[in-house]
Amino acid sequence: MSGLSGRARLAGVIGWPIGHSRSPLLHGHWLDRYRIDGAYLPLAVPPDRLEAALRGLPALGFRGCNVTVPHKVAVAALVDQLDPVAERIGAVNTVTVAADGSLAGSNTDAFGFVANLDDGAAGWRDGVSTALVIGAGGAARAVLVALLDAGVPAIRIANRTAEKATALAAEFGPDRIAAVPWAERHEAAAGAGLLVNASSLGMTGQPALEFDLAALPAEATVTDLVYDPLRTPLLAAAAARGNRIVDGLGMLLHQARPGFAAWFGVEPTVDAALRRAVLAG
Repeated sequence: MSGLSGRARLAGVIGWPIGHSRSPLLHGHWLDRYRIDGAYLPLAVPPDRLEAALRGLPALGFRGCNVTVPHKVAVAALVDQLDPVAERIGAVNTVTVAADGSLAGSNTDAFGFVANLDDGAAGWRDGVSTALVIGAGGAARAVLVALLDAGVPAIRIANRTAEKATALAAEFGPDRIAAVPWAERHEAAAGAGLLVNASSLGMTGQPALEFDLAALPAEATVTDLVYDPLRTPLLAAAAARGNRIVDGLGMLLHQARPGFAAWFGVEPTVDAALRRAVLAG
């Protein structure tokens, strides 16, 4: 911070609370790497001050911000422009301040999900006629948009609360998405070329995801959006039987790229050094 000039570019992450966020570590690493005169700050904003905080960004000289829990859905209704992907997902994770001071909201989670798969399992699209997604929350919405836009022909979705899975299938298109009863999730892996855990199951402090991989094809790719722990029980079981696995940290790293480029003017790179820096924090 002591090296900042009066023309430093500013961005940050808005959430409540905010201490858990790894985004300052992530963006701070890139700022140091590219020797940018700028700063990325954690901004603890309670829900009742959210609109005031967003509207204050231009006056404070901020180029924009990321948005984390619990504000992603609320911000979608507060920005001046909402991009089509954010509109479909129903949430915003990136805000950019335009030259006229207006706020543009976008969602880069779908981008980050696909970029992480491309990075960790090159060619994953080949032969994927069916994907199975576990979970029906905000992360699952981003995954569904990503898979639909990637051209996956058929998607099965299973969730502990069946009504949520059914609602997502109806919203995003029952012609390509089918809700599967939770009790039938294991069998639903038959013929799937991609298995995605988009739930919090398996995260540190949460119950494990109980999933029998016996029906999953040996050539299928398995990815888990959870990155604490980095290798979840699901990924460990999949690796043990020979499936390709992709951990969830890369999605966090890749989803940050568009915002950093917009705010700081440099297209950043996701690499092993960045992974080490974020994990060390």
